[in-house]
Amino acid sequence: MKLSSLKQGRDGRLVVVSKDLTRATDAFFIVPTLQQALDDWEKVAPRLQDLSEQLEHGSVPSIRFHEHECASPLPRAYQWADGSAYVNHVELVRKARGAEMPASFWTDPLIYQGGSDAFLGPRDPIPAVDEAHGIDFEAEIAVITGDVPMGGSKEAAADAIRLVVLVNDVSLRNLIPAELAKGFGFFQAKPSSTFSPIAVTPDELGDAWDGGKLHMPLLSSLNGHLFGKPNAGIDMTFDFPTLIAHTAKTRPLSAGTIIGSGTVSNKDANGGPGRPVAEGGIGYSCIAEQRTIETILMGEPKTPFMRFGDTIRIEMKDRNGHSIFGAIEQKVVAYR
Repeated sequence: MKLSSLKQGRDGRLVVVSKDLTRATDAFFIVPTLQQALDDWEKVAPRLQDLSEQLEHGSVPSIRFHEHECASPLPRAYQWADGSAYVNHVELVRKARGAEMPASFWTDPLIYQGGSDAFLGPRDPIPAVDEAHGIDFEAEIAVITGDVPMGGSKEAAADAIRLVVLVNDVSLRNLIPAELAKGFGFFQAKPSSTFSPIAVTPDELGDAWDGGKLHMPLLSSLNGHLFGKPNAGIDMTFDFPTLIAHTAKTRPLSAGTIIGSGTVSNKDANGGPGRPVAEGGIGYSCIAEQRTIETILMGEPKTPFMRFGDTIRIEMKDRNGHSIFGAIEQKVVAYR
């Protein structure tokens, strides 16, 4: 089934959305918000699934579904932890600055805890204080979990995956070096993230979902031009059950925890760094990766970060060309 939160109050109004994303029906008589559904998933999910089937059959009242009316599926969450599962991306970034890649990066996931109290809606603008901060998008996949016990196994982690979403994890690249140099992680460099209009149960993804990875191209378009189309199931060093189990190693995760994959990144077909779409490659899921490769190949970056007025669109389509999660589409605006 496909679920969405329309903008209403702080936590949205839960609706069930048709498979073709054209219609929705209120779920308020079952549960008013997605967080409450996650809190009581075993009881609530079958009823929501029944409602989804009734919506497909046209046997319940429905409204026209408009993505611009959506908040992120969880407008705020108890926890947002973002990984760096595509180690190819990390390796390239470190290579560009002449830093050696520790061997542990291939065996021990990188995860940081992001701000989760104020996510942006999928069609909300990205407010930025200063273009000089190096505004960048990061196209990612994320999962929303149920409760995960501390020290839980990968199998328990896999069983806890409730929903799959797309992410724009906005980064302020020029603030990152000074923050990391302090040895205490990101904060100002990571403003509010954005999630797709639709959260999808794994069964809805068919054979594209293998229980831990989503094997479909993730499309990023910058100012109307395709910027990247890497496959989210390729070159993912750590799958989602691994990321979840790693996150829960020393503490439990509450229902509604969001775990991100990090920037989706593929190597080129020849095993080298990916090439831009314009040069026949699969492109990139963030500007920083293209700048990194430019630095490696040409000695300096050429592609600018985002400026006020720039628009990023992030989407994933099924094999028939239909949008699965709806689209994240955001314009960068000056914060007033």
